[in-house]
Amino acid sequence: MKATRDSARAHLFDYAVVSNEQVAEGAWCMVFKSEVAALLAPGEFVEVSVPGDPSQMLRVPLSFSRADAEAGTVRIEYAVVGDGTRRLSLMRPGDTSTLVGPCGHGWRLPGGEGRALLVAGGIGLPPVLAAAEMLAAAGRTFDAVVGAQRGSKLVGVDVDLLKKAALADPASRVVVCTDDGSLGRAGFTTDAMAELLAERSYDAVLTCGPTVMMAGVARLAEGAGIACQASLERMMGCGFGACSCCNVAMRDGTSRSCCMDGPVFDAGEVAW
Repeated sequence: MKATRDSARAHLFDYAVVSNEQVAEGAWCMVFKSEVAALLAPGEFVEVSVPGDPSQMLRVPLSFSRADAEAGTVRIEYAVVGDGTRRLSLMRPGDTSTLVGPCGHGWRLPGGEGRALLVAGGIGLPPVLAAAEMLAAAGRTFDAVVGAQRGSKLVGVDVDLLKKAALADPASRVVVCTDDGSLGRAGFTTDAMAELLAERSYDAVLTCGPTVMMAGVARLAEGAGIACQASLERMMGCGFGACSCCNVAMRDGTSRSCCMDGPVFDAGEVAW
């Protein structure tokens, strides 16, 4: 039976690799075909089983930049940081395995009609690209700040797609930053964000990237009185809230599960 959105939670799907190529320093892009493509919402993620080592029982949690329901394909970008993602990078077109998805809670379309500000760092760019396309589809305007340590670590195709999503509004700005100045302007994403906040008004901020960057983004948004959503990165051992590996400390003293309550949180509620 063909899956529907209402039956989406924690379902097992097959996937088949369409392409899998290195796109930046330490970063790869995979496109796979799966029925889950029709069910994914921007900001959600999938738990991917990677073949090659039967002793590795845990799946790899991966966000996505684009899910094409009509073509039945999903595009993910990932950093090779351990054995699971290393084996993932070795998968070739036609290879198959399974995944669980859609997982978690994704981006919420901001209320109001004002401009949004997107801030992405490193491999946090894919879910921010998904947010940009969500906003564009809803007719919402946005600016974006994208950063990386150096130009070679920035996924250029995602930056191009982000700029394309912003084209509907001639006034939109997409600012590229690198720590070493090798691409775009030199400096941190938070520096560029602070400058934009001084120049323009925003109704919402959406961010994903390194924790220290998102903490800075959250502080700037709070200081400006702007609602901020942050897509957090945690080691999600099981993907359904049982292992407590991905707990997120909250300002009210409680903790929440990143895989079940997130990965997108109200940044103002997180204890950074």
